[in-house]
Amino acid sequence: MTSRPPRTPRRRLPLFQRALPCTVALLGAVTSISVSAQGRTFDIPAGPLNPTLTRFAQEAGVSIALDARQATTVRSPGLKGTYGIEDGFAALLAGTGFDIDRTAVGYRLKPAAGPAAAAAAGPGGDSRITAMDEVTISASRSNVEAAKAPQTVQIIPEREIAQQLAISTNSSDALSNLIPSYTPSRGKMNGSGETLRGRTPLILIDGVPQSNPIRPTGREAHTIDFSMLERIEVIQGANAINGLGATGGTINLITKRPENGSFNQYVDVQTTFPTSHPGRDELGFKATYRADGRKDNFDYLFAVSVEDQGLYRDAEGRSIGADNTQGDLMDSRSRDLLGKVGYWIDDNQRVQFSLNHYRIKSKMNYTAVPGNRERGIPTTSTEATPPGTAPWNDVWTSSATYNHYDLAGMELSAMVFHQKFEGLFGADNSSTFQDARYAPVGTLYDQSRSVSSKTGSKVSLTKDDLFNKRLKVTAGFDTLFDEGKQDLYGTGRTYVPPSEYRNLSLFAQGEFKLLDTLTLHGGVRREYADLSIDSYRTLARYNGVAVEGGKLNFNKTLYNVGLVFEPVKDLNLYTSYSEGFGMPDVGRVLRSINQPGQGIRNLSTLAPIVTKSIELGGRYKIGQWDVNASLFRSSSDYGARVVRVGDAFMTAREENRIDGLDAGIGYQIHRAHKVKVSYSKTKGRYDSDGNGSLDARLDGLNVAPDRVIASWSAQWNDRIGSFLQVQHAISRDFDDPQKNFGGYTLVDAAASYALPKGTVRVAVGNLLNRDYITYYSQSALVEPLRYFAGRGRTITVGYSLKF
Repeated sequence: MTSRPPRTPRRRLPLFQRALPCTVALLGAVTSISVSAQGRTFDIPAGPLNPTLTRFAQEAGVSIALDARQATTVRSPGLKGTYGIEDGFAALLAGTGFDIDRTAVGYRLKPAAGPAAAAAAGPGGDSRITAMDEVTISASRSNVEAAKAPQTVQIIPEREIAQQLAISTNSSDALSNLIPSYTPSRGKMNGSGETLRGRTPLILIDGVPQSNPIRPTGREAHTIDFSMLERIEVIQGANAINGLGATGGTINLITKRPENGSFNQYVDVQTTFPTSHPGRDELGFKATYRADGRKDNFDYLFAVSVEDQGLYRDAEGRSIGADNTQGDLMDSRSRDLLGKVGYWIDDNQRVQFSLNHYRIKSKMNYTAVPGNRERGIPTTSTEATPPGTAPWNDVWTSSATYNHYDLAGMELSAMVFHQKFEGLFGADNSSTFQDARYAPVGTLYDQSRSVSSKTGSKVSLTKDDLFNKRLKVTAGFDTLFDEGKQDLYGTGRTYVPPSEYRNLSLFAQGEFKLLDTLTLHGGVRREYADLSIDSYRTLARYNGVAVEGGKLNFNKTLYNVGLVFEPVKDLNLYTSYSEGFGMPDVGRVLRSINQPGQGIRNLSTLAPIVTKSIELGGRYKIGQWDVNASLFRSSSDYGARVVRVGDAFMTAREENRIDGLDAGIGYQIHRAHKVKVSYSKTKGRYDSDGNGSLDARLDGLNVAPDRVIASWSAQWNDRIGSFLQVQHAISRDFDDPQKNFGGYTLVDAAASYALPKGTVRVAVGNLLNRDYITYYSQSALVEPLRYFAGRGRTITVGYSLKF
């Protein structure tokens, strides 16, 4: 059985403190992320090794993955006195035949070398105990070990998230820089076209779905401040593990947990400004505060962040164009409130309640000035108030969870959740919105608003010691009730009618150890779903036709199977097949109906999208080297492609296929220095004429460019640290020559310095001040009003304090 998580979470990076004048005064300082851990007082009696290590991890505030099937007969001598983390582990493991190994995300066990291991085994004993994996994937629903999963998985620890946020607070920037197969960020509030392996990812917060597959808005990556995160779990490739929407994979955002101690506080402030034409209007500021603690069986966390972003400048000093319709991060204000309360009923039962509220809204100080694509002039901004109400994103996410870690030898996990989403887009006088009943054609400005409310549950039960501990089985059910609509905010007209999606899913997932070196993974998920849509009338632009409402049923059975082969220690070769279940953008389909006599029940374009994904790969860790590579293909017989028709984006249903390669290599130069290089290649084709031949290439709205990302992390001593990253997006041609991508290379750097109290840092984004046009603007669409340049060189100065 998978061991329960520690009651006390791992030690966090410090957060920022002090005010803006203080951070600016420290601009020239050299910086670092952390200081060595302080000793603590422990009193842990001797006992079985696994519970002893778990208790120590809880009290020390660190993470360790344990498997109940291992080390069941080994005892620890216990611990009493003041120890640092690694000294404490060493004392607990004295004479047991094990050592502790520190990893990027926590700690793991490894067999002790030489005589110590043999002595610990005792006469006739067996000291062959496999090293623990670094972490398990909670998004897998069966807590699959990351290094033994049958597909590409990625665990992004808090340290790496913090490195990205020191350079840019944009969550899409962070995902793009950390996941090579994720499309480069648009840099805007709307992330439509930002895909994972060329398809839409399902984004979760602590397992709660943030994506709205029925009415996607492109705002899914902006529902939480990433400074609230402890780690990010990424499962690449189509899957149905968490239900609807993961045709490209799953991105699970795991929020921070309380640290040890009854009352801990963290404060962080930072300011950002361009090196070209810096001024008051260009200044950005962010502040974060967190308080958390643990006392007896009770733990809590409260965090708040506020951010004010100014005008962006490109490498030539020009103001970057504001996306007044889709929404922009530039010239915006945002806030995030996160609260979590947990209680251990006893040693095996825990309940937790959490609430997150995120809001971002434009300040409406700038209006876009169209660029000139032929002359290479990007869209810029002029100081003027655009028409309408400022675009915003407003999201409430809440959940209650219950875990029982030993329910008759099984592990029970249950959750109920609710998400309320409201996204307002900016005003526009596009032909779509024109209606002579409201204003002369061509003069009417209106803006769309998407509203969604979803409630659901997730229940799973795991048994991991069947068939002489060779079989692990997880079974359960999920429910989802999703209601939503899209209206026109200015005139109150229906844009997309109210709809309700209801879903019940039954699933089972298993792991069977066929041989000591070969594990079979497999699962099945049965989806019982229906979509009810009210009768409505389309806009005047689409002839104002009446459409009869109705109900559509979508019952699907989805499968996955995989094999993991470990011919030698720490080398895993894997292959897998999995299916994902998605829906076309219902809104794009419904709002474009322009012929009378149509009804919901006869719309074949609302048929679900079943994506089939196959993958072949391997991962190998030897000494200081960490290598991984995978080949993948995903296909859909009746897929969905976003296309532009006039001034509207529509959905084309056709067969498509995406092929690609992900590869990475990391080298730990020594304990304090690590370099990594990742490469991702993706190409996609579709059937443009319905003749069964994939004759056309998917454009930049549907697939990412090939990319190479390299990074170097260094901790020079207890005080000074640095981070350097280089990303190169490789040029590519498309069927439409106007969308050909020219490629670009960006360099970012950061450094930090630990003061006697707190830590100061300096980060430089686009260090070489590269002048470039974003991938979206080059290859996703051809439009002078959205021909956006990327940000030029920026400097971010921050200060953090834990007390």
